[in-house]
Amino acid sequence: MIKRIGANIVLLFVLAAAFPVSAQQQQAHTLGSLWPKIEENYPGVGAKLSAIDAAKLHERAVKGNRLPQVKAQAQHTYGTYEGSAGAFFPQAGFFNVSGSTVPLEGSTVAANTFGSATAEWELFSFGKLRKESEAAGALYHKAVSEKDAYVLHLKKAVSERYITLLYTDAKLNWTAKNAKRLDDIRKITSGLAASGLRPAADSLLASSSYVQAMGEHDKWQGFKIASLIQLLELYGDDTVDYTASASRFSSPAEGYPTGENTISSAHPILHALDQQSQYYGLSGEAEKRSAWPSIRLLGGYAHRGTGIGPNGTVSGAWKDGFKNTANNMLAGIGITWNISSLHTSRLRGEALYKEAERTARLHAQYEQEMQADLSASQAKIHRQYEQLQKTRLAVRQSQAAYGMYLARYKSGLIALSELLQIRTLLEQAENAHIEASRDYWMLLAYEAELTADFDFLFNNL
Repeated sequence: MIKRIGANIVLLFVLAAAFPVSAQQQQAHTLGSLWPKIEENYPGVGAKLSAIDAAKLHERAVKGNRLPQVKAQAQHTYGTYEGSAGAFFPQAGFFNVSGSTVPLEGSTVAANTFGSATAEWELFSFGKLRKESEAAGALYHKAVSEKDAYVLHLKKAVSERYITLLYTDAKLNWTAKNAKRLDDIRKITSGLAASGLRPAADSLLASSSYVQAMGEHDKWQGFKIASLIQLLELYGDDTVDYTASASRFSSPAEGYPTGENTISSAHPILHALDQQSQYYGLSGEAEKRSAWPSIRLLGGYAHRGTGIGPNGTVSGAWKDGFKNTANNMLAGIGITWNISSLHTSRLRGEALYKEAERTARLHAQYEQEMQADLSASQAKIHRQYEQLQKTRLAVRQSQAAYGMYLARYKSGLIALSELLQIRTLLEQAENAHIEASRDYWMLLAYEAELTADFDFLFNNL
């Protein structure tokens, strides 16, 4: 007795441990179970993540402009040293030679060494650097929102391709049922015709209908293979298990989602437009403020060597270019003002303001359109669900009626043409239910993208 009780306790523990595992296995094969692998491996998502990284690095680079800018150079040259009085503006392609006009003794050429380092720190620029940094931050947040919007679009694409696969699979099974029913009728008619109870034309008519059904079956088999290939392009695997979803496709769970009926301002598409508008506005402010002067702290150090000695003797040896050194340092504060940019910077800033205004209006347009689409889709879903219930009932009634008429045909109470008409009505009812199922799930996918919430669709299909 004690052993039996112990065995029962062990059995209960085994069942308790196995039930969650079994439930997890049943829930695993849903549309949502495909998404983690797609999100991890699909190249488009990786491209958007790279764009976010690039925007983040750009933001850091722009912030780095607020730090002191340090420059260094080193050179060793060999050339003439003839001096020349007068002043000139240094332009690209010119080099400066510093020396006395008094004739020197020795070589006509001398080696020179020069090295310098300068530091420049922009202390005040009327907020231009701050606005540039804020604009770079808005650009980064825009990249994040664009990635989220792309993920939403990809979820919708996966949902639509998955629904299309289930739709073609249902159509393929539907044509197989039609072919099976026509094959049964063909066999019954052939037997009745062979016994003389039915004309031979009935056998030919039943055989013709069966051949047509087989051709329709072949067509939908091709459609199913094509839809599977399109889904696997996103999934990135050789096959996908959709058997559990196939039953839920035609018989969805009771009820439908009744979520938010307003578009959230945090929707990725709207948020990306908002960040883009902010980017243009901040860039416009930075552009306008760049027309004002900037105050900079300057510092520098220079080291110079030459082959010309203090006594005026010139050495043409290369190594002597490192002799007769002189070290200098310089520190100060300067103001830089490109006065001619007052007009052009103002125009560029106004152009960026107009871009910000255009994006803000586009944001309002998108929000209005999405709100209207959401209200319309929710009204459609409600009616589509009602239609789905009615088509399901119509299929059950048509199947029952067909069974009765088939029995009457076997008994010789009705003609073949009447039975085929009843079969056509059954075929139409089943087809209408499949079409209604596809429309229902497609509407849910569209609504999920508008609300940025795919939980119901991923967990119930």
